[in-house]
Amino acid sequence: MSIGLGIFLFVVGAILVFALEVTVDWIDLNLVGYILMGAGAVIFVLGLVLLMRRRNSVSTTRTIADPANGEQITRRQSSIDDRDLQ
Repeated sequence: MSIGLGIFLFVVGAILVFALEVTVDWIDLNLVGYILMGAGAVIFVLGLVLLMRRRNSVSTTRTIADPANGEQITRRQSSIDDRDLQ
């Protein structure tokens, strides 16, 4: 989602800077466009960094003997990897 938002902000900023020839007295549209382009680039890079970040998965296996009847019990526990949710 952050990658798409970064691209959207960059495109809107580029439109304000390069495509519009509108003059408004109370705001500088070129400055607003450059600010949006900068914010879009930062959000895009942060989105890529978070996407490429390594995620660790922890798996635990424990085997114990039941004292009542001597039967072995195996318990497996795994953490959910964020990539499995997508």
